[in-house]
Amino acid sequence: MPSISDRLKSMGVNLGSQGLSARLKKKYPLEQVVDGELRNTPFGDSFVLETVYPFEHEHGKAPLQMSAPMEMMAAWGRDERVATCEHNKFAFLDTETTGLASGSGTYAFLIGVGRFEDDGLHLAQFFMRDPAEEPAQLALLDEFLSPCETVVTFNGKSFDIPLLNARYITNGERPPLADAAHLDLLHLARRLWRERLPSRALGDLEVAVLEHARSEEDVPGWMIPQMYFNYLRDGDARPMKSVLYHNAEDILSMVVLLDHMAAMLAEPLNGAVEYAEDLLAVGRLYEDLGFQDQAAEIMESSLKKELPQSLTTSTMERLAVLHRRRGDITAALSLWYQAAADGEVYAHVELAKHYEHRESKFDEALRWTEAALAIVHLPEFSRLDRYTWQPQLEHRQQRLQRRLKR
Repeated sequence: MPSISDRLKSMGVNLGSQGLSARLKKKYPLEQVVDGELRNTPFGDSFVLETVYPFEHEHGKAPLQMSAPMEMMAAWGRDERVATCEHNKFAFLDTETTGLASGSGTYAFLIGVGRFEDDGLHLAQFFMRDPAEEPAQLALLDEFLSPCETVVTFNGKSFDIPLLNARYITNGERPPLADAAHLDLLHLARRLWRERLPSRALGDLEVAVLEHARSEEDVPGWMIPQMYFNYLRDGDARPMKSVLYHNAEDILSMVVLLDHMAAMLAEPLNGAVEYAEDLLAVGRLYEDLGFQDQAAEIMESSLKKELPQSLTTSTMERLAVLHRRRGDITAALSLWYQAAADGEVYAHVELAKHYEHRESKFDEALRWTEAALAIVHLPEFSRLDRYTWQPQLEHRQQRLQRRLKR
């Protein structure tokens, strides 16, 4: 596979000063390199590349569509508008910028937005050929976003949207997305795949979740600001084709990822979730959103799959607490007995609490307490955990002994 250096050279990007001559370089304007167009606004012209992807276009293992119900995505996003938003009013947005800060000195020189229409996904990429074109670029973006009510991003809450809002305000205009619902898929990705995947970066999710591989035309995101500065300096737009490709790939991945996530949340027990770790993550999310009965069912299903032992232990503990909160003491007891048989101290303590406070069987409560103390005193038991458990267990033991003497 060609190195990044070789690929950049093939696109006309020179690294370092070696081999450079003093003569003027030939300029390659963007409109000659990319099949876009200049569109006129009251602020002047700006360059736009618009591509239509039909619904059957596959990105990885899935077509570009929104087929899954959005109610649970709305619940997660804590914005009920998402559930009823029509598909053609979603905007999938990503920016390429002159830096990683969102302050006043950073420009979004490329703003890509995908929006569904009758013939498929329309992807418009608004490119700022010169910083002086920013007012025109923002005006065209505003026009394209006008039908949209929900914006979808990947890390947009922290970066893209604050940056665009700042650019509109700097230009004396009201940000078009100020009142829109917002789904930032990065935050949900971290929740859904933190147990199974080492990285939740969009490029890594493309491979691990969407089964999509980018072509060699792609460039690393960290290189893009310098590539743009080189373009401004040299007037050679050929490397910008790779930047436009990178931006388009990000947006197409967000479209497919949103539908995949929505299906996971809407139908976790109907085959939409393949891995036990992912199913557990959905169960935890349901619990945090207040859907306790469904959360219990999903967590129980995850335990029937092949969870790592560390997750099995913590899930049994969490599920038992959830059952108790729901009032299903029988289900909680079953899990505590099972965990106690595996030597889990917390389960012994929960059983001791149950027999002391719920059934007033102090002798049984003492038996479970002393069994926990026996585990704590085992040589292989962690010293740190012993310091945590021993004082409270001895306190419980003494209290129960006093109650039995009355």
